[in-house]
Amino acid sequence: MEELSISLDTVWMLLAAMLVFFMQPGFALCEAGFTRSKNTVNILMKNFVDFMFGSLLFWLVGFGFMFGNDGAGFIGAPNWGDLSFYKSDLPVEGFLIFQTVFCATSATIVSGAMAERTKFSMYLVYSAFISLLIYPIEGHWTWGGGWLSELGFHDFAGSAIVHSVGGVLALIGALALGPRIGKYSSDGKSRAIPGHNLTMAALGVFILWMGWFGFNPGSQLAASGEVNRTAISHVFLTTNLAAAAGGVATMFLTWIKYGKPSLSLTLNGILAGLVGITAGCDVVSPLGAVIIGLTCGIVLVYSIEFIDSKLHIDDPVGASSVHGVCGILGTLLTGLLATDGGLFYGGGWHFLGTQALGVLVIDLWAAATGFLLFFGIKKFLGLRVGKRVEEEGLDIYEHGESCYNA
Repeated sequence: MEELSISLDTVWMLLAAMLVFFMQPGFALCEAGFTRSKNTVNILMKNFVDFMFGSLLFWLVGFGFMFGNDGAGFIGAPNWGDLSFYKSDLPVEGFLIFQTVFCATSATIVSGAMAERTKFSMYLVYSAFISLLIYPIEGHWTWGGGWLSELGFHDFAGSAIVHSVGGVLALIGALALGPRIGKYSSDGKSRAIPGHNLTMAALGVFILWMGWFGFNPGSQLAASGEVNRTAISHVFLTTNLAAAAGGVATMFLTWIKYGKPSLSLTLNGILAGLVGITAGCDVVSPLGAVIIGLTCGIVLVYSIEFIDSKLHIDDPVGASSVHGVCGILGTLLTGLLATDGGLFYGGGWHFLGTQALGVLVIDLWAAATGFLLFFGIKKFLGLRVGKRVEEEGLDIYEHGESCYNA
């Protein structure tokens, strides 16, 4: 029976990994749909790069940095491709694959915010740096048994560890790049630059929604036994409810605010709900999941407006709001709505304070390393393509081919 349980848990972990991997084409379609046709090849290529580089670098070094032993709780020892250090009932190769797809997701988030004006060669540099150092080190503090996990910080599947880190890096990267040509008028007013294919973007969000059923329930890493069966079923439910609530909240808010229900914002509202529930999907009730989804779907709209119109940071796909703001919000709401220890359930302020501390240090790490990375590249290597390349499209100049040919 023990061998059967381990086999079942292994199959579930690998199936979940496949679902999370399938989020990569979801991100690719979503980002490509929200941007202009002349940059589609570039968007698709970058999503492949994230997984190709992430797979190699995380296997070689990042897995050790994240899960290796250390004496201070800050960073694990590099493994140099040797997986024998990690001991578990589940096969280490399967666990590596599961963690690899999460690492690739964190790097992919950044590409959408920096779309349509980034040198492809420099994208290779910062994508590798995220997979090699930024994500594995803060991941060690939490999922790797480091100092934050010892304090009781709870992020079940990565609202902070994966999404807010990606969102903060996206914001810093977009700030370093500057806005796309024509995005702001001479008086500072924001101009809409519509994406070329909302059908593609909608399909991408449907794929992401499905992939999240591996992202969140898969983080249980087990399906055998009554406890695990109940846990993954509960996480499936809370994940789905938050996504639906996020989309509904954004749809009705845009209907009231702008006079028409916006598809593009509703798509991001669904993602906002998914990002928000990811931290506490295992510890909040179905009602709590709906509250998290509704809150993230509403905050998303105002966050996108503020970053675009007030801060004048051009984020073509809204990644910094969807993943950064809603990742932070979902982690904090877990401290309020967790049925065991949450403030609204009589748990006091300690758990909420731990959640706030975790978010603060994780995102300060992302902001500091992101600032050094992006502004360092900008100063010494050049981060942005030339004006002519941007105006005519990155596809031909950077890749020598077009996505759409007559």
